[in-house]
Amino acid sequence: MRRFFADTQNEKVVISGADAHHITDVLRLKENDEIIVCGGDGFDCVTRLTSLSSGEVSGEIISRQPSEAEPSVKIRLFQCIPKGDKFEYIIQKTVELGVTEIVPVESSRCIVKIPAQKAKSKTERWNKIAESAAKQSGRGLIPEVCSPVSFKEALKIFTDCDLPITAYELETENSLKKILIENLSAKSVNIFIGPEGGISDDEIALLKSAGAFSVSLGPRILRTETAPLAVISNIIYELEDR
Repeated sequence: MRRFFADTQNEKVVISGADAHHITDVLRLKENDEIIVCGGDGFDCVTRLTSLSSGEVSGEIISRQPSEAEPSVKIRLFQCIPKGDKFEYIIQKTVELGVTEIVPVESSRCIVKIPAQKAKSKTERWNKIAESAAKQSGRGLIPEVCSPVSFKEALKIFTDCDLPITAYELETENSLKKILIENLSAKSVNIFIGPEGGISDDEIALLKSAGAFSVSLGPRILRTETAPLAVISNIIYELEDR
């Protein structure tokens, strides 16, 4: 069944705007056809359509069940903003993999700095990309992409989880696999990924002193847009409930 996002707090569901147009004019669904509606709470609601127009579609929820697409481990990505369209690629792919939230970070080595007057429009665009990726991949919620924060602001909230880890190319003692195996009971993981130029010495020292685990991703240096995909894939593999 087709999947849409809307308010599911009540038994009656109302879908408007572009999604209503898609249901009526593109998919050409009719009354009594069924769709899946997600309210952003990790539940899938099978919904029977009761009335349709090009501007609004209504339906009634006939069953609810936890979304099978949502990982049992909550993953927040603190991603230093890369140049070009790499960040949009990161949003799309990490949402597909199961990230819960994405926090754009402006670190000392970031080439890109988002002007305050452009932050709102950028964030709105990023969240539209996250929504599209969530729909395409069958997610039970739309991960939020937050407004950009400074490294100092990110540091204040980064360790608020069961397992905070940062990928660091100069790490020689801890591998990602080692740290994950030692923390198999973790239910929330925060990931810090540096920009193209990497994390500075001062920043990695601050992350470690705050309680973050510095981990190696192996003998090869990964691009900033590749590293979060590798980390999230390994987290899902090791920590996801079986």
